[in-house]
Amino acid sequence: MKHEDHDVLNVEGGSHIKMWTRGVPVEDEAKKQLSNTARMPFIYKHIAVMPDVHVGKGSTIGSVIPTLGAIIPAAVGVDIGCGMMAAKTTLHANDLPDNLSALRAAIEKSVPHGMSPKTRSFRGRDVGSWEKPPSVVDTAWAGLKDEFDVICQKTPRLKNTNNYKHLGTLGSGNHFVEVCLDENNSVWFMLHSGSRGVGNAIGTHFIEQAKEDMRTHFINLPDKDLAYLPEGTQHFDDYVEAVSWAQKFAKMNREVMMQNLITAVRTVITKPFETHVEAVNCHHNYVQREHHFGKDVLITRKGAVSAREGELGIIPGSMGAKSFIVRGKGNPDSFNSCSHGAGRTMSRTEAKRRYTIADQIAATAGVECRKDENVIDEIPMAYKDIDAVMLAQEALVEVVHTLKQVVCVKG
Repeated sequence: MKHEDHDVLNVEGGSHIKMWTRGVPVEDEAKKQLSNTARMPFIYKHIAVMPDVHVGKGSTIGSVIPTLGAIIPAAVGVDIGCGMMAAKTTLHANDLPDNLSALRAAIEKSVPHGMSPKTRSFRGRDVGSWEKPPSVVDTAWAGLKDEFDVICQKTPRLKNTNNYKHLGTLGSGNHFVEVCLDENNSVWFMLHSGSRGVGNAIGTHFIEQAKEDMRTHFINLPDKDLAYLPEGTQHFDDYVEAVSWAQKFAKMNREVMMQNLITAVRTVITKPFETHVEAVNCHHNYVQREHHFGKDVLITRKGAVSAREGELGIIPGSMGAKSFIVRGKGNPDSFNSCSHGAGRTMSRTEAKRRYTIADQIAATAGVECRKDENVIDEIPMAYKDIDAVMLAQEALVEVVHTLKQVVCVKG
C-alpha cells in the first residue's frame, strides 16, 4: 500500500510496517525479519523502516521498534549506544596541509583503534585499548564508575569486562574517525563508535538471559533472537539499568575521542582554531522511553537516529562517499526517526570476495586512509547509494550540511 511519503506492508497476524525505502533495495530476508518482529504481541502501532534497512540479528538494522511492556535485547544489539559525533571547526580547507598523511598519523596515535590485543599494533603497542589511559579518561571514568559498580553487584560477570581501558577508543569494523569538508570548505571532525567491550558484554549477557527466560516459560518465537524481557521482571529492570549506563558510556566515549582528536590535530596544524560550532552527539543503536501517539512507549532504534522537529543528527555515507548533517522534521509515523547511514548491500565476506585492493584505492581516491586488504569489506560499493537513501527520507529530515571526507581512520 502506498502513502504520500512511504509504503505500508501489512503482516498477517501482526502489526503493519511503514517503509521509507522507495528507490533503494530491500532484501527479501530483511522483509522476513521485519515481518517476524511485527508479529510480536507487544509491538505498539507499527514498525518504522528506514531506507538503509538490511539484515541484522533477529531484527533488521535500520528499523524503529516501538514496544509496550517488553524489550528485545537483540534488537538493541551488542554495540549499545553506537552512534556519531561531529564538530564544525573554524578551520577552512586551505588551512590543511597539502600532504594529509601526517594528520592521519597523529589521529591514529591519539585514538586507540582496531581490535583487541595482538591483532594489530601501532609503533609497538596494542591499538585496541589504552596501555595507560590519559587523564581525560580518568576524569570521564570517574563519572561512570559508581553506577557501573552497582550494575556489577547485580550482574557480577560484567565486572571483568574491558571498560576503563576502552573509554576513548574507536573499535573496529565500520567505526571511524574523519576529517571532512562541508559545502563551504569548512573543516569538520566526525567520528563513529559505541560502548566498546563493556557494551558488548552487557548486550550479550541479556540476550542470553532473554533466551533462557523464553525456554523456562516455554515461549515459542518466530526467531530465537526475538527473545524478550517482560516489563515488571527483575531481568527487565536490570537490563534497563545496564543498557542506560552503556549508552552513557558510549556518549562519553565519543566525547573523549573528540577531545583527543582535537588535541592531535593541533600538533599538526598550528593555526589557532575553535571546535564548539554545531557539535552533534547522537546514538543510533539504543532504547529509551518516549511519548508517541498519546502513550509513553519504549522505542528501540536499531540503526536509526532520532529526528524530532528541529533536532540535528548525522547520517554518514561509506568511505569515499558523502555524509550529512541533518535537521529532523518530526515525522510522527517514523516515530521521529531517520536512517543512521547508507546501509550495507552485501556481507563483509562477499565484499572481500568481489573486490580488490585496486578497487578500494580507486573508490577512495582523494581520501587519506588505509587502502589495504583488511578494509576491503568497507569499500563504498558494499553500501547503498547514499543519495538514494537521502531521497527516500526527504519526509523525515532536511540536509543542513553535506560533508566530504579528506582523512579517514578505520579500526
